[in-house]
Amino acid sequence: MILFANQLLNGVQLGLILFLLAAGLSLVFGIMDFINLAHGVFYMIGAYICATVAIALDSFVVGMLIALPATLAAGFIAEWLIARHFYKRDHLDQVLATFGLVLCADTAVKYLWGPEGLSVPLPAWLSGQIALGGITLPSYRLFIVIVAALVAIALWQVITRTRVGMMVRASASNEEMARALGIETRMVFALVFAIGAVLAGIGGIMVAPITGASIGMGNQIVILALVVIIIGGIGSIIGAFIASLGVGLIDTLGRAYLPSLLNAVFPPEVASSAGPSLASILIYLTMTLVLIFRPEGLFPPASR
Repeated sequence: MILFANQLLNGVQLGLILFLLAAGLSLVFGIMDFINLAHGVFYMIGAYICATVAIALDSFVVGMLIALPATLAAGFIAEWLIARHFYKRDHLDQVLATFGLVLCADTAVKYLWGPEGLSVPLPAWLSGQIALGGITLPSYRLFIVIVAALVAIALWQVITRTRVGMMVRASASNEEMARALGIETRMVFALVFAIGAVLAGIGGIMVAPITGASIGMGNQIVILALVVIIIGGIGSIIGAFIASLGVGLIDTLGRAYLPSLLNAVFPPEVASSAGPSLASILIYLTMTLVLIFRPEGLFPPASR
């Protein structure tokens, strides 16, 4: 039970970090019809800035507080210099432009910080463990779950309950009509892009103390984020949240328990290597089934 509780927490943690990436990616794709392969760059930027400040000042909290506005500024700059010039272009042009940005960002990080990764020191109050009902859980993983859940609730409230969210939904539904009604859609698009960058940056900040900050760290996880928005429905925040948790649990529990199940049939060395691979296959198999039976996703946004 202790092992299962810890693996369940790890799955929820991975799912919520995926949600932070998938939510911004889904908003940008669903509202601007823009494929942003460079979304993982902001994940990496958040991790590196937080790690640099935390090491220099010996304070993870200060590093987090500085990394957030820095990631927001990076999002605005990337939207202004690159993204806005490709909104009306073909998806292939968008893919090529953002892939080029990924290569440039990885090279810049290597030039500024070197090829070695950075490890982030945690404060003492996040380094321990918490006992809940006889089960001991790592404090920092609980912290990640709480922070990511609060961000998810805040994002949902902004999109569905505020005037800014109304303008975002109006611009996504009919850009020309929204502009005719006085909504500055260009500024709305820039804001959505920057908010997506901040969400990705929060994900990078949260995962940096666990895996460290490394070059290209966002390139692999952004593929999982794309899988999430396909399963949940492009442009759907609720869909991204539910699909993220599902993918996180499938990946974590599959890697933890599939080797033991396969061990009953195959030799131990085969089972230990095949288990994680099978867990990844289950994620993409789920995406394939969704594309076959519900191409719009499990929870597509409401439309007329």
